[in-house]
Amino acid sequence: MNTDVESMFQDKVIGHPAGLFVLFFTEMWERFSYYGMRALLVMFFTAALLDGGWGWPREHAFAIFGTYTSLVYLSTLLGGYMADKKIGYRWAVVIGALLMTLGHACMALEVPFFIYTGLTLLVFGSGFFKPNMTSIISEMYVNRPEKKDGAYTIFYMGVNAGAFLGILLCGYLGEKVGWSWGFGVAGIFMLFGLLQFWFAQNIFGKIGLKPAKAEPIADELITDETKLNPFTPLQLGIIVVAAVLGLAWILNDPVSKISEGEYDLFDFSAFGLAGSNLVILTALMLFILLLVIRIPKYTRIVRDRMLAVVFFAFITIFFWAIFEQAPGSLTIFARDYTQRVLEGDSAMIFKVINSLMTLIPLSIISWVLWLLFKKTFAKYALSNIFLATSFIIIWGIALWMLYTEFLKDIAEVPASWFGVLNSLFIIAMAPLFSKWWESKYNPNANMKYALGMILLGVGMACVAIGAGDIAVGAETAKVSMIWLILVYFFHTMGELCISPVALSYVSKLVPGRMIAMMFGIWYLAVAIGMKLAGVFGEASEGIAQTEGLSYFFWLLTAAAVGLGVLSAVLYPVIKKLMHGVR
Repeated sequence: MNTDVESMFQDKVIGHPAGLFVLFFTEMWERFSYYGMRALLVMFFTAALLDGGWGWPREHAFAIFGTYTSLVYLSTLLGGYMADKKIGYRWAVVIGALLMTLGHACMALEVPFFIYTGLTLLVFGSGFFKPNMTSIISEMYVNRPEKKDGAYTIFYMGVNAGAFLGILLCGYLGEKVGWSWGFGVAGIFMLFGLLQFWFAQNIFGKIGLKPAKAEPIADELITDETKLNPFTPLQLGIIVVAAVLGLAWILNDPVSKISEGEYDLFDFSAFGLAGSNLVILTALMLFILLLVIRIPKYTRIVRDRMLAVVFFAFITIFFWAIFEQAPGSLTIFARDYTQRVLEGDSAMIFKVINSLMTLIPLSIISWVLWLLFKKTFAKYALSNIFLATSFIIIWGIALWMLYTEFLKDIAEVPASWFGVLNSLFIIAMAPLFSKWWESKYNPNANMKYALGMILLGVGMACVAIGAGDIAVGAETAKVSMIWLILVYFFHTMGELCISPVALSYVSKLVPGRMIAMMFGIWYLAVAIGMKLAGVFGEASEGIAQTEGLSYFFWLLTAAAVGLGVLSAVLYPVIKKLMHGVR
């Protein structure tokens, strides 16, 4: 293994192994496909039949979107387990990419059976793909820890470049040309990502192959921690019951709502009139009971640190529930309530800005691609050919899009376009936040969470102010775009305070042998947040009809700021629980 790792550092691109950039482009196309499809999903379901959509009520679209995104994160538990124990990281990435390619192909057909099949394939594909790319990077840099931060920064740029281009181009094609084009193009580039990874995989040597028998994991944090706390049959039973009830509710929720109660995957009526609510509350209470039973049985330091993780996980649930309004209620706000038609000088300014936003990142990424070609073409020509072909196509789509828009006298901003601002702001501001975290002014964990939640609240306050003049029950309006731009600006800063550092705290706060279990709990918290985002989106429709849309956004503002203040106030308590971990 060490020989493989050292040999990888012989061929470098921008100071890092060429293999890192194989992963960079594979991940970029996966994020292109995921975010490209994600930007269109709610709009496709809610678009009028005459516009090629399904004409669903917004509540139904939010319900299925929440279930889809929550299952994506839950499936990472399965994908991570299969990679760790059975097939290895590399095969997990290949299987995940293939499933996602097939999923996008199904969705391009726009037939109900294939739409649902496609979403299912995308869920399992993401589960296999998502957790294992970073695992390969971790093994690549096992003997070069000083370069790992830089590697993850480069990889993170690939993530955001893919999300940026996916939302920009798939969103444009889906809204302006046809939904099938948006869904289909996402699948085409996922296929290119799969092929370029497959034909270049020998660059990783033995890294990521089928795992050998696992070695015991050393406890790096607590050298005197010898007391094990194995799961008892009762605790395993609680886990199974809670998982089955929770999964049944997540799957049944959109089915019941879309069919308006006429059809259920699971019959919860035996639990009473509000059987569905009772089931999910029971699952939640069983999970809390499991924590109450297990946590006190650990030694004091481990117990306290686990309590700190649970607190951060609780905040994380609501962070994602509010942040993920972006592809849901905020996209609907952009489509139906925002003035997106620009004329005269405003139109020309937007066209120029949009052109620079498209061409500059593409040029930079193409330059990186050229550097990779010079190092790897001789050995991995077929991989490079597929990668080059994908960029020729992407350049063609981008130039056609810009040319088409410049021919028009006006500029109609696609509703999905606002989603690209998140990736753009991340690329611009991530280096500044990284410098902040490395300085003497680096905030503690609680303050990072407090800042993140308050910035999230400020973003929601912007759209709440912008929506202030929208009449109660109004179906359309013409609010200025500046409010949505401010939302994504503040939300991105909030994300940079929480998302990149969250898993780092988990790894620091628990012993090595417990990291897998706590990561599982963390992804469960994210999944709950994703489903809750859909629930919030559904609630927005009822609130908009009775209190007004602005009132809904003010509620989210209050929730975010309140949790931020709570995190700051509890700093002394959480600091004590963390026992020196910063």
